Amino acid sequence: MEWQALEISLRLALFTSLLLLPVGIFLGRALAWKQLPAGNWIQSLVFLPLVLPPTVLGYYFLVAISGEAPFGQLWYSLFGHQLAFSFEGLLLACILANLPFAVQPLMHAFGNIDPEIRDAARVCGLNPWQALIRIELPLVWPGLLGAFLLTFTHTLGEFGVVLMVGGNLEGETRTLAIAIYDQVQAFNMQAAGQMALLLLALAFFSLLLLQWLGQLRVRKPVKNHE
Repeated sequence: MEWQALEISLRLALFTSLLLLPVGIFLGRALAWKQLPAGNWIQSLVFLPLVLPPTVLGYYFLVAISGEAPFGQLWYSLFGHQLAFSFEGLLLACILANLPFAVQPLMHAFGNIDPEIRDAARVCGLNPWQALIRIELPLVWPGLLGAFLLTFTHTLGEFGVVLMVGGNLEGETRTLAIAIYDQVQAFNMQAAGQMALLLLALAFFSLLLLQWLGQLRVRKPVKNHE
């Protein structure tokens, strides 16, 4: 087991999941309730990483953060180092690549809230922020947990985007998925198998939790069908 690679993977997955939660709440709520202009276009862009090859996504992101690109130049002027092949750049790339995994569960969760509940909140004098905090978020907590689990687990196993944007810098961007690839290339199948088994167990456990959350939503539907 490469413990340093595991630590980087866990840190990357945790930061990605936490940073994407507020983004997922905003976009999932707005897309579910058709509150954004050109919503179909925005939704297509959000879910594009699901069908786009990771190397293609990683290539365009690498170009966007290069030293010749405006964003890359701005970052360098502010922080004194390049984003490419750094943990910060890897984090931004994973946020972009995992956006649909944070948005989709919350989009479905907000879509299942009965419009009458929102109307009742307005009648009670709650502004949109108060309604979100006091009423909507408690109702969509299974979607919140599902978004966190999907994002966390998918980031742990991310390979194409990680390799394109972060490379394989030990102690900086070398994740568990990259370590597995290197061990297989070196014909060290035992070490690769141990790390692969860990990712397999984490993915399976996450799927079990997601199924439990789905069953919970079925038993306690948000909508009022009377």
